[in-house]
Amino acid sequence: MTPTDIKVNARKRWMGLLAKAPATQLHTLFERLKSKPQHSWLRAPETGGAMVRGRMGGTGALFNVGEMTVTRCALRLQTGEVGHAYVQGRDKDHAERAAIIDAMMQTPHAGEVEATVLHPLAHGAAENFNTRAAKAAATKVEFFTMVRGED
Repeated sequence: MTPTDIKVNARKRWMGLLAKAPATQLHTLFERLKSKPQHSWLRAPETGGAMVRGRMGGTGALFNVGEMTVTRCALRLQTGEVGHAYVQGRDKDHAERAAIIDAMMQTPHAGEVEATVLHPLAHGAAENFNTRAAKAAATKVEFFTMVRGED
């Protein structure tokens, strides 16, 4: 794996965390950052629709499931780093915060941002996953057949 692949995978990870984060939790964590850089808009937050595609069983042919509302934006920090965000729904503030954090992860402040925002988001996402998995496991039904010996 090349260093570029590692950077791309890391960015995919934090972009996914930011996009899936509850807006209120992201707001709370964002406010804890010591430095919040000034930025200029490359693309102000705008809301639109995106087609969601699915695949039966993970291997079948692709089909259109339906549309989903998405808000996107792009910005540039005063230091030149560019941040992008796509979030589900119509929350323009959520998209702006996610784009700022994306841009800040490309600066020397990345360590602070990761410790203050991304680690708590990842921890919360893992807790949510484990809670949902436990609820699903509680409803699991074991089916079995008994051999009758008639063969």
